[in-house]
Amino acid sequence: MPFVKHSSLVSRLAMLPLAAGIVSVAATKPALAAPASPAAVFVEADALAPAERGALTRQFVLKWGGYVQRVYDVPVRDWAQRMVPTFIAADPTNLRNALLRDTFEGAVAELTGTGHRLSDAAVIDRYAMAPADLSAQEAKAIGTQALGSTTGDLVFTAVTPCRIADTRVAGGPIAANSSRSFLGVAVDAGANFTSQGGSATNCNVAAVGASALVLNVTAVAPSGAGFATVHKSGEARPLAASINYTAGAVVNNSVVVGVPNPLTITDFVVYTFAQANYVIDVVGYFSPPQATNLQCTETAISTFTVAANTATFINNPLCPAGYSQVMPYCYTNASGVYSRGSGVNSNTVGLATFCAWQNTTASTQQVFGGSICCRIPGR
Repeated sequence: MPFVKHSSLVSRLAMLPLAAGIVSVAATKPALAAPASPAAVFVEADALAPAERGALTRQFVLKWGGYVQRVYDVPVRDWAQRMVPTFIAADPTNLRNALLRDTFEGAVAELTGTGHRLSDAAVIDRYAMAPADLSAQEAKAIGTQALGSTTGDLVFTAVTPCRIADTRVAGGPIAANSSRSFLGVAVDAGANFTSQGGSATNCNVAAVGASALVLNVTAVAPSGAGFATVHKSGEARPLAASINYTAGAVVNNSVVVGVPNPLTITDFVVYTFAQANYVIDVVGYFSPPQATNLQCTETAISTFTVAANTATFINNPLCPAGYSQVMPYCYTNASGVYSRGSGVNSNTVGLATFCAWQNTTASTQQVFGGSICCRIPGR
């Protein structure tokens, strides 16, 4: 299925009503006319407009769609549709930087905010050390290994238990010694799981870069004693049981199952030894940490005095609990008083910022100082 046949999909992606750009924090230069007012810190909207995000998304799909289809064996249309939530939520800087990467694996890592952990050189080295007659399956394995950060340092997000599959409603029981594939991550915010007998909602799992799902899997009235195994799509079934059951029983178990990252056509597979119906609820998912914007505030501006013909430095007020000093705020209106620098005083408890002054006049002068403080939300 040649990639060029999907240009219409790419065009539609470019016209999606994507969310506004993620904000970034900046500080304004303080107004000289108002020395006693707090240092101004404001949130500035990112310049990435929906049309620009759509254009960058189109470039990403055009650049890597053929590679995904060839190496990961995923049709471009399916891959592009399932990547929509990632494109919508991607930090603008990450999205722009992802287009500069020379490898798909590096581009995906950049897109999800973990790009610093995976250089293009590392990916290229893995391929360079592989045999010359590398098969598509072996290439996929190398690519998956190179994306290692998508399976480490994961962050758990709990969701209200929600049904994503019920074979009693759709599809019928899974035959003995057979497997069936399921979706667990919604394609986008408007998707649902009704085709699998599940919820008419997206179950709040339109997740960005999800790498694993936490499921409650129930086997209903198996035809005989046996077991079921739940495993990641695209991987061989492991020699492990997720549920053990007897004939006619109703048995459930909590299962953490990996899902392909980047996403493929399906997310996970259920194998059953005996014929049985299966009811599957999602209760949460794991995904790589996402880049977040700093939250910033400022301390009150304090007034200090500098003695005549004196050079000194003054510690500014400490930041509130949970915030870290980012930069000092130093100001004076006094003629003949000069700044000798500023920074963070590592010799003080709490690492206060400081302002250093040189008073060259014959009288005491006033100066002002404060601290701009930031934190990573939730940390």
